[in-house]
Amino acid sequence: MMENNHLEITNPEGIYDPRAHAYSHVATVSAKDILVFVAGQGGSRMDGILSDDFRTQVKIVFENIGIALASKGLNMQHIAKLTTLVVDYDDEKHQILIEESTKIWPDLKFPVNTLIPVGRLALDGMLIEIDATAVNA
Repeated sequence: MMENNHLEITNPEGIYDPRAHAYSHVATVSAKDILVFVAGQGGSRMDGILSDDFRTQVKIVFENIGIALASKGLNMQHIAKLTTLVVDYDDEKHQILIEESTKIWPDLKFPVNTLIPVGRLALDGMLIEIDATAVNA
């Protein structure tokens, strides 16, 4: 169980342990809680500049999600579900995602996450986009 006792992250017996890949299988939210949906965030700050470096974009994406959540009094540990879109996905990008996610969730209670490799995102140079669903208990 996470700090937020209205959000439970689990990995049931009988399904492989996904934590080595920086996600979990099941997020359970009590019905009386408020869900906060954060639109897909890209890897640029207020200036709109996109770095050519994938890791830099990943860090900025997570910063942007953090800012959005903070506006509702939440933090990254309130996230139940992520959807991750990655341009030209490969093993190196996968490892970067694991490393950066582990910095945010060092207890390995990762949100549920669906990763989708894509050919292109909305803007030229955009390498990653992540949306989030969080629980405000």
